Amino acid sequence: MNLFTPLKIAYKAIRMHKIRSALTVLGLVIGITSIIVVINMGQGIENLILKQVEVFGTDFLEVEIKVPSVSKTSSANAAGIAQGISITTLKLKDAEAVAKQPNISNYYTMLMGQDIVSVGRENKTAMLWGVSPSFFPLFKSQVEFGRPFFAEEDLAQARVAVIGQGIREKLFGERDAVGEYVKIGDKNFHVIGVMEKQSSMMFFDMNSTIFLPIRTLQKQVLGIDHIQAIIAYLKNPNLAAATAADITEIMREQHGITDPKKDDFAVTTMEEALGMLNTVTGAITLLLMAIAGISLLVGGVGIMNIMYVSVKERTYEIGLRKALGATNGNILWQFLWEAIFLTFSGGIIGVILGELLSLAAVLGARAFGLEWGFNFSLSGLALAVGFSVMVGLIFGIYPARQAAQMQPVEALGQQ
Repeated sequence: MNLFTPLKIAYKAIRMHKIRSALTVLGLVIGITSIIVVINMGQGIENLILKQVEVFGTDFLEVEIKVPSVSKTSSANAAGIAQGISITTLKLKDAEAVAKQPNISNYYTMLMGQDIVSVGRENKTAMLWGVSPSFFPLFKSQVEFGRPFFAEEDLAQARVAVIGQGIREKLFGERDAVGEYVKIGDKNFHVIGVMEKQSSMMFFDMNSTIFLPIRTLQKQVLGIDHIQAIIAYLKNPNLAAATAADITEIMREQHGITDPKKDDFAVTTMEEALGMLNTVTGAITLLLMAIAGISLLVGGVGIMNIMYVSVKERTYEIGLRKALGATNGNILWQFLWEAIFLTFSGGIIGVILGELLSLAAVLGARAFGLEWGFNFSLSGLALAVGFSVMVGLIFGIYPARQAAQMQPVEALGQQ
């Protein structure tokens, strides 16, 4: 018998039962589409994070507050800070000590707050960033109109502000904001600069941020004397780990800490930070792929059920073909080809839909100001198509074997 005869018979059988075949493919399409979207979105998130980190630079390390007696990467630390545990031991003098480490080229300090900002009847809730004047030459996004504040203004706790584009548009419309005043809380601040427009950064809308001298935010707005973070830039990024170890010892000496378990600060290099982010995004991607895999499993079971029905419906045909000389192998491959046809079709359709949905998601993200690149994953394509064919083989082989092992006399007798 011709080698391609089982293939032709399988194709004709699928065409004769178009609706049943389409419904069988549907489950696989959903699963493959889900996998493609998850892989593309996972890579998109990773690239988005990397691009956003590049705004701050990649040649720095961060010293930030930490809940004592817990790991800096633990949920207890994150939850403690989020729930309002106040760590007040990180000070501006700590930053001056850190800056003396030989591999540190420059630094800025940072403190965050939030308040209502108003101009006349217009008001907006704004994120307040208190930063050192050195922030502006180190930050990749620059002041577009006006100027940044100077060290003298920081030392004098001057009420000056550099505002984001979103603040300018909301409070001033098309007017020039430089030289005007905004009210933060109950105090007036002189607008001396406007930042250039920036993309949204995860949970931060940088365009709705107001930058103040850090001492001004401490004393004039929040009434505190501590800070939240020190961003220290490295002369040689290859020495980041050794520099982080040195700074850890400097900070313990500054805070009088002898037991590392009692550290009230954390020193994190960019390599560590990116590693943690990649671990999180990778875990989320794997979880979503596992969920999508369930759809494929359901689709595979559907293939097996349909193949069983097909075998039962065509028992007489199987007996007749075997009586005319068809071998067990011919019958086996006839039904296997049906299963492979169905799953391969589901894989191709799923890939196309997955890529289209991924592209739609990218366009949607960009509409909200997120620089989310489109990633066509060849590995995802190979995985999806290969997995769909494998599903066809695994779930199609048992009913195909059942058909192949039928005795011609018994099969013909069931008509």
